[in-house]
Amino acid sequence: MRTLLCAALLALTATATAPTPARAGSLLDLAVVDRDTGETLRTYQDHGKLYVAGTPGHRYSVRMVNRTSGRVMTVLSVDGVNAITGQTASTNQSGYVLDPWQSAEITGWRKSDNEIAQFNFTALPDSYAARTGRPANVGVIGVAVFTERESMWRKRDDEIGRAEPAPPAPSMEGNLAGSAQDSAASGAARPAAAPEQRQAQTLEKDRSVAKSERLGTGHGAREYSHIESTTFERSSSRPAEQVSIYYDSYRNLVAQGIIVRPIARQDPQPFPNGYVPDPPAR
Repeated sequence: MRTLLCAALLALTATATAPTPARAGSLLDLAVVDRDTGETLRTYQDHGKLYVAGTPGHRYSVRMVNRTSGRVMTVLSVDGVNAITGQTASTNQSGYVLDPWQSAEITGWRKSDNEIAQFNFTALPDSYAARTGRPANVGVIGVAVFTERESMWRKRDDEIGRAEPAPPAPSMEGNLAGSAQDSAASGAARPAAAPEQRQAQTLEKDRSVAKSERLGTGHGAREYSHIESTTFERSSSRPAEQVSIYYDSYRNLVAQGIIVRPIARQDPQPFPNGYVPDPPAR
């Protein structure tokens, strides 16, 4: 199989501290963080897809965690646009390189080696994709993950038993595994459905305003974010994994039935008062 040699970008702002609670893949954990609140957005599962509810006007970042003992290259697409080059996204384009077990938060559109334009949730017409004439794929964040081709010296060492693989970080792996289980529980757990008639009335009300509130990703304020170049040889021309998270406003996700909002119901009370009052006069 033909392999591709490409120049990739190494995010030096990456850290290996906070694990992501949303496991969107096996090689890579993917999550969305609201930078204005510091909260990792809860994921909701629907028909095999992951969704998050964004708040209009809030800045956000895309958190990626390499779950492997080798380097990976991640080609990041936001609304169908490559977050580094601004091109209509394709898996054979430039991406960020993560070291083994490394975590990185990508906070915006790459403008230079030292600057980004912040990601923020905004109305679809104001999104970067729509403003550049590409609104068709607004509402999804995707990552194509590539593993690295082994160098010849590493292969020779493996053959004679002298290779020393990079050791995993036990505490990191433990935290990631736990958070993945939490995510599965939170994503799968959905409130019990409300009575059909009241549910239909609620959804109809939400649908009446859904179109004007559909979210996209804006081209926000400039911010310092330093990177350096590196080389990365892909083990295959095809991604080893593709992961994605869809997003929209909370109200729109409720309208689509992705988030089932509980409706308060007052059950009859057996002891509502202490004594028997007189009935109303006729």
